[in-house]
Amino acid sequence: MQMARLGFFCALLIGFVTGSAPAVAGERVTLGFGRLLTNDILGDGEDRWRTGSYVVSKLRGRSAWSGQRPTRFGDILEYRIRGEVFAPENLTTPAAGDRQFAGAWSLGVHTHYRANQVEVSMGVDLVITGKQTGLGDMQRQFHDVLGVTAPSALVLGNQISNGFHPTISTEIAQPLRFSDRIMLRPFVAGRAGDEVLIRIGADLLIGRVGQKDLLLRGVTTGHLYRGTQVAARGGTFVLGADIAKVESSIYLPASAGYVLTDTRSRLRAGLHWQSGKRSAFYGVTWLSEEFVGQPEGQIVGSARFSWRF
Repeated sequence: MQMARLGFFCALLIGFVTGSAPAVAGERVTLGFGRLLTNDILGDGEDRWRTGSYVVSKLRGRSAWSGQRPTRFGDILEYRIRGEVFAPENLTTPAAGDRQFAGAWSLGVHTHYRANQVEVSMGVDLVITGKQTGLGDMQRQFHDVLGVTAPSALVLGNQISNGFHPTISTEIAQPLRFSDRIMLRPFVAGRAGDEVLIRIGADLLIGRVGQKDLLLRGVTTGHLYRGTQVAARGGTFVLGADIAKVESSIYLPASAGYVLTDTRSRLRAGLHWQSGKRSAFYGVTWLSEEFVGQPEGQIVGSARFSWRF
């Protein structure tokens, strides 16, 4: 039964990617690329828990980006690849009860549209976990090059299991525009697959940069990163917060004795900047404890830099 569900999901994913599904068929143009690097070294300087992730998104649409989402499902497709590493607090001799090392690759297709004034995002991803991802070896080699503590054989030998996890996610947001420089964007989101959760929150943007872009949400931090690059100058200050109820997580399996915290909260702040063909983003996010026994939250940093020629 599990293999049948995985086969069906893969067929659906291939259909979206190749454009063979009727709802998304037709010639498309590239609207832009989104990227976001997140790492705790850019935040509190530690190397633990949700230690690092990187996402790349390619946006394709039936027509050029107009400054607002189309009204039809599937008119815009986002092809997304994402990698994330989870680690215990101590990379050599972790404390009893700390989280296991985990590497995860995610490949997916998402669509973004609007229904009246409500913005909708939804998509499917195949999340690949375990030693088969190679992320543990990559992190060890990267740390060796930098001359910092690398994950020990003990830590890498205690990774979460290899697996393939079909995942569905959705977000519904209601942008409230007070001027061309100020937007409040409350949202509700859900995810089922690698993690099962429901989340509610809001983001406030103050400034011109990003106001007319297609904004994509980072999975780890919730930061809104730009999928398009509408011409603008100056900076936009962003504040955001959300809280989630998490039912289950493959990264903290109940079978291994982990007990999830009742809720999971995030507080974030950042700055989008653009001048001509150059643009950048830096933000910080406080992540609350995710499991019983995690002694405190953590602060991670997120960054992006672009220079178009």
